[in-house]
Amino acid sequence: MPITKSAKKALRQSERKRGENTRLKSRVRDIIKRVRKLAEEKQTKEALALLPQAYKAIDKAAKKFAISPSSAPRVKSRLARTAQKSS
Repeated sequence: MPITKSAKKALRQSERKRGENTRLKSRVRDIIKRVRKLAEEKQTKEALALLPQAYKAIDKAAKKFAISPSSAPRVKSRLARTAQKSS
């Protein structure tokens, strides 16, 4: 356990950041799963309709460094390719 005042504050901050990062990452994972599931079921229109929401979640997570900003474009590209292949 932290002893000094600054160490206690650092612990509070890191817990807060961890919670926010977890929420952002789970949003990204959930929407990616939904798009992939729709693509797997050959529901191309529905999968493509979800892409803007997925992009938004990925971009927000990258902006706040919950995921690596350099990996966000790669994830979006692969997701779009998966959604379009389902037809």
